[in-house]
Amino acid sequence: MTEEVILRFDEVNFEYDHDKPILDEVSFSVRKGAKITLMGQNGAGKSSLFSLIMGEQTPKSGQIHISNGATIATARQAMKREDFSLTVFEYFEKAFEVEQPDLASKIFKVMNAVNLDVPTDRKVGDLSGGQQARLLLANALIQNSDILLLDEPTNNLDKAGIDHLIEFLVMYDKTVIVISHDADFLNCFTEGVIYLDVFTHKIETYVGDYFSVVEEIKNRVEREQRKNAQLKKSIIDRKEKVNFFANKGGKMRQLARKLKLEAQEMEENMVDVRKEDKTIREFSIPVQDIAGEIVRINAVKVIKNHEPVIKETEKIIRKRMHLLVIGPNGIGKSTLLRTLVNNKDENAKILEGVKVGYYSQDFSNLDFEQTVYDSLSSILAEGLGEQDLRSVASGFLIDGSMMSHKVGDLSEGQKGLLNFARLTLMQPGVLILDEPTNHINFRHLPIIAKAINEYEGAMIMVSHMPDFVKQIKFDEELDLGTL
Repeated sequence: MTEEVILRFDEVNFEYDHDKPILDEVSFSVRKGAKITLMGQNGAGKSSLFSLIMGEQTPKSGQIHISNGATIATARQAMKREDFSLTVFEYFEKAFEVEQPDLASKIFKVMNAVNLDVPTDRKVGDLSGGQQARLLLANALIQNSDILLLDEPTNNLDKAGIDHLIEFLVMYDKTVIVISHDADFLNCFTEGVIYLDVFTHKIETYVGDYFSVVEEIKNRVEREQRKNAQLKKSIIDRKEKVNFFANKGGKMRQLARKLKLEAQEMEENMVDVRKEDKTIREFSIPVQDIAGEIVRINAVKVIKNHEPVIKETEKIIRKRMHLLVIGPNGIGKSTLLRTLVNNKDENAKILEGVKVGYYSQDFSNLDFEQTVYDSLSSILAEGLGEQDLRSVASGFLIDGSMMSHKVGDLSEGQKGLLNFARLTLMQPGVLILDEPTNHINFRHLPIIAKAINEYEGAMIMVSHMPDFVKQIKFDEELDLGTL
């Protein structure tokens, strides 16, 4: 008895934004109840593939089959800004076209499933990044759909949140397709990989856990490189012989023709070795020349039992000092960083005249209506010009063709890199970094960690990624959970 296929792509072609191919005659199938990872380089079209499955976009040609009218729900990377003004209850109401008489009971169950404990009359915009991540997942779960699409579900989640999500997915008996850069998370439940190649626009499918598949892909690339190296050597050898024998007469000339055909056949047999994402260039963040005390924190607002409580503390941050702020999701870490950036609380102040380089986990520090060029030029430090702007931007894979795009049209990963380009160009006196690894390709993380570690100004950071934090030297730690 064959296993039931719940989703099938049949020779699907899809273009995005006129003549920008994403999928080229792509065919694959997903069986009912499978736990699948969707991989691919930056810009390969992973989110577009999700949109095709959801029916939000239509293929240029080919067919997408969803079996027996199976239902689909998705948990996206980030909360839409227009939803910030809704209460949690109203946000869940939006998931249904018709009124649900037992909605309160359903909400209680899914919030418990994702370990989210907040009042349902709380505004979505007042939740922490981690709480919003859990809410996005709970909103997908409440629809009880046959296919669950998760786009970077571990962003903003602390370790407890990630562990809870893994436990849930392992026990979940429906079909799940996940986009994520978190290798350890994926390896806990993945049983297969769909790989979307940005260069060929083709799909490759693999069976096995995540680490096994990554190793298989690595070995395949090495085999392709060895095969090409051997063919290249043989091609050079035959071409040298062709040049030698072509000037001879009779049978030697015939041999030269034969060798030339062999060389051409070998060139045709050379395979396109998979190219992976480009990595950003190494960079440094220049620092504004500020002496003495830069940041002073005398008290912080922490959330205990859903209510804000003021707790006294004493942290003084000077030049070359790095402070790590820790604590569970919802305790008030991001609120503290926003308080510092707004600089309106006497208990948490940044010295007047200090340029603040802020990386917000939801990119609220960016103007989505600005062009990429205007976003960069608006913070350009004195003494820097057009050439500096474009050079720094290209180091973060922001090329000339992107400069006229609106910031809001960038992918989440591109918005993250734009933020780091801005920090480099503005030369801040203090860095305020709220989950700076969110949406960032894992290949870029060691380079970013090195630049942050070497930054010589004052720095305050929140991060849920232990491996990233380990690469940075911190002089002080502020644990909001123990205050």
